[in-house]
Amino acid sequence: MTEQRDPATAPAALAPAPAATTLPDPPAPGRHRRRSYRDRLTAPLPGVRALARLAREAGALRPGAEARSEVPLLPCAPAPLPPAGPGALALTWAGHASWVLRIGGLTVLTDPVWSRRILGTPPRVTPVGVPWASLPPVDAVVISHNHYDHLDAPTLRRLPRTTPVLVPAGLGRWFRRRRFTRVHELDWWQGREIGGVTFDFVPAHHWSRRGLFDTCRTLWGGWVLTDPQGRKVHFAGDTGYGHWFTEIGRRHPGIDLTLMPIGAYAPRWWLRDVHCDPEEAVAACADLGARRMAPMHWATFLLSAEPVLEPLTRVRAAWARTGRPREDLWDLPVGGSRTV
Repeated sequence: MTEQRDPATAPAALAPAPAATTLPDPPAPGRHRRRSYRDRLTAPLPGVRALARLAREAGALRPGAEARSEVPLLPCAPAPLPPAGPGALALTWAGHASWVLRIGGLTVLTDPVWSRRILGTPPRVTPVGVPWASLPPVDAVVISHNHYDHLDAPTLRRLPRTTPVLVPAGLGRWFRRRRFTRVHELDWWQGREIGGVTFDFVPAHHWSRRGLFDTCRTLWGGWVLTDPQGRKVHFAGDTGYGHWFTEIGRRHPGIDLTLMPIGAYAPRWWLRDVHCDPEEAVAACADLGARRMAPMHWATFLLSAEPVLEPLTRVRAAWARTGRPREDLWDLPVGGSRTV
């Protein structure tokens, strides 16, 4: 296992930021002791007025009964994994931000959530797309951030503690407490190589919190996975729209596929800074220079107020307006698979 780091400094994650502002070079991958990553926020977290408005409008933050009537129409086709050869680049959507990537001969899980319920969220409205028992041995797990719908302790307990886990800076302690022995804790623009596949941690427009007193104590971000043939998959994690996508594309040119969130965006006054809407997801794909896009972060948990099927109809319309080939939008059902 070898380490690969970009020696260049990264621009500050504040928007707008002066051109001369830079982040210091990150330390070598390992254990990170920094107390806060608030300086990486793209926008300030909601203040007292926003929280008061949220309390007043709490009933409007989930789909209404009419919108929920569309749940049976959600695209869902759970199935075991299809065959994939050792040189294949294949993906299967398990739901929400959970993917099974087979890349460079490895099986990689992203933000694995196989639980029916997560803390503070209504239960899944579609079943998990891939039965856990049908998974081959998992060679690595990547985590985008510590929110409960992306970092699910019951699912992670199913894994052998020797499974390599790649996590944002500050989150390694959570895994070591649970006796994971191969924990790789990375800052933005750092990378690790496992079995010939390079895992690079890249910025996202989001935040972190898991308890009452740990806001932004750990970092958040996405991942670029590069196989031995040079094929690249970008996993955006959870993110709003912003300047980081252009920078990721500049540092990682030739992305073959981006896994991009398109749901949990309404109301916009509350979620604009941290969740892309479908049109922004398509714009982010263009900023990355990615050839293909696979939507995610919808059709699983009803986290916000948009109609249940709206993310899909809007992303298809936004993609069509770009004039890009329809076959390059991989709008998979939960449980669906494709191969690059």
